[in-house]
Amino acid sequence: MTTQDVSHARAHAHLSAEDLVVIRGDHTVLDHLTIAVSPESRLGVVGENGRGKSTFLHALAGRIQPDSGEIRTFGSIGIAEQELPVHDDRTIGDLIDVELSQCRAAVAQLDSAASALATDTPGAADLYAKALDLASHLDAWDADRRVDIALLELGAITDRSRLLSTMSVGQRYRVRLACLLGAAHDFLLLDEPTNHLDRSGLDFLTASLRTTKAGVVLVSHDRALLADIATSILDLDPSLYGQAQVYGDGYAGYVQGRQAQRARWQQTFDEYQAEHSRLATDLSTAQNRLQSGWRPPKGTGKHQRATRAPSHVRAIGRRLDDLRAHEVTKPPEPLMFKLPKLPELPGEKVISAQAVTVKGRLDTPVSIDVSSSDRLLITGPNGAGKSTLLAVLGETLVPTTGSVTVSMSARLGVVTQDALWSDQRSAFQIYQARVNKLLNSGLSPKLVVPLGALGLLRASDASRPVRQLSIGQQRRLDLALALAARPHVLLLDEPTNHLSMTLVDELFEALHVTSAAVIVVTHDRQLRRDLASWPTLTIDVD
Repeated sequence: MTTQDVSHARAHAHLSAEDLVVIRGDHTVLDHLTIAVSPESRLGVVGENGRGKSTFLHALAGRIQPDSGEIRTFGSIGIAEQELPVHDDRTIGDLIDVELSQCRAAVAQLDSAASALATDTPGAADLYAKALDLASHLDAWDADRRVDIALLELGAITDRSRLLSTMSVGQRYRVRLACLLGAAHDFLLLDEPTNHLDRSGLDFLTASLRTTKAGVVLVSHDRALLADIATSILDLDPSLYGQAQVYGDGYAGYVQGRQAQRARWQQTFDEYQAEHSRLATDLSTAQNRLQSGWRPPKGTGKHQRATRAPSHVRAIGRRLDDLRAHEVTKPPEPLMFKLPKLPELPGEKVISAQAVTVKGRLDTPVSIDVSSSDRLLITGPNGAGKSTLLAVLGETLVPTTGSVTVSMSARLGVVTQDALWSDQRSAFQIYQARVNKLLNSGLSPKLVVPLGALGLLRASDASRPVRQLSIGQQRRLDLALALAARPHVLLLDEPTNHLSMTLVDELFEALHVTSAAVIVVTHDRQLRRDLASWPTLTIDVD
């Protein structure tokens, strides 16, 4: 883009999708979706796992080509995907340079225009005015400082020479998010941006999104962020009219509107079913009369006595055909999570950790005792070692100092943070392999939980290669695998990451009453409120 083009774009920035259709295999992911986003608008995007939220962002950003429909973009776009894959030797500085390229180009154009102005080049004054307008609009001189502030506030690594390939998923994501917040894009497309942030990072992100001049499209399960940020909500779950629904008045308006929409759908379906049943009964009665040669009783007028059964049958048939042409589908039964009955070990200490540390990862010694049916919430800033502690408690990591003892009788169910699958096998095959391993280790078949009994994946999704599933659906598989053996202890690391809001509610309602011991690591603000009554262990960074 030339300076003139970019200036014009920023003054008239617009992002829209018209009649957007995206199909994957035999599954329609996005179905004739139409939406528009303008600067300073903040659109939240919600829906069950696998509904196409990430696909929608990728289409808006031009990362995928829709099967039909049109994306119109006028202005610059920055996108923060759920994961930032690294296959090369790029550094943090390289990533910053990419995101700030527009700001750097604007400063370079201004310098060039200033040189032309100094030598009285024809037209230099006009070029300089336009270049100055763009650089001022972008506040381009301050871009690097904005990124540095965001890196610090988000708890990201600030060393620009650091290789991205040496960093964790969460560390890379925080760097990418900081770059986007400092780049002054016209539109920000954010996919689950809170997944890797601690409390201070969440506060900074919320404040940044509230004050940004950019249009924001936000995919999130974080109810607190949606309530704080979103001015409208796009719901990709099925609706009465088959289209995605947009609700105004922020998250509260969505909750109220969604409930009303579901109630209307059920009422309309019930009315359709009743009318269909009535017409089918009338048609059957008329057809029986036609076959029997029925006529009204004697004494009825001549015209009335002549049978009109054939025309009556045709009339009812036409009304039935018309009704079927406007069929109202039954509201789909949502997936409903069913936590299996988990056992307890009465009076037994299931995990005991004494002064454990892991060099460079968990420097503060931690001692905890967990008995059957206990609850524990673990919090603290990024880098404090919360996930490391959970790995030590789950016996997948040996502590540098201290000791961990797990009861010989206790079975552990562990959900780690953001484990991605690239497997060709289906979710069902992976689950069955876990079951076979459990049975071979001596677990009674009576204790094994069938995958279908959990309500986490539809049969059609469980039969697909797992790498084709959304990250949220893969996360559901991780939860299922943790529950397969009916564990006595559940260790859950950021369990709300990528899961739908409905499943999060169902999961923690069940965890409040289960007999198993439960240990949760989370930054999720709403979840911390929901678990406020649980004993809390806060780990600080030394």
